[in-house]
Amino acid sequence: MALAGQLDNVLDRAQRLIELCEALQEENDLLKLENQSLKVAVETGKTKALELEEKLKVLKLARSLEGNTVLKSGANEKTLDIKQKISEFVREIDKCIVLLKK
Repeated sequence: MALAGQLDNVLDRAQRLIELCEALQEENDLLKLENQSLKVAVETGKTKALELEEKLKVLKLARSLEGNTVLKSGANEKTLDIKQKISEFVREIDKCIVLLKK
């Protein structure tokens, strides 16, 4: 009978280990879902940050244009500078669009 008792003990322990393994697997699945959710939140935050940076650049440009008083002698130079800034912003926006499509 001692052997039968030991066998029952081993079977009980094996059953507890199986139950523990199943519980850990469920917890692991939940943690994977949470991890995926957090990754999506981080990506959304990064995208929002890029958008805000672009808005800030545009706002800075608008403010710099607003504060500029164009004199007749320097009008061509100011116009060229403004065109260069706009071209730079267009290039940066195009780069952002390419990144967002990935």
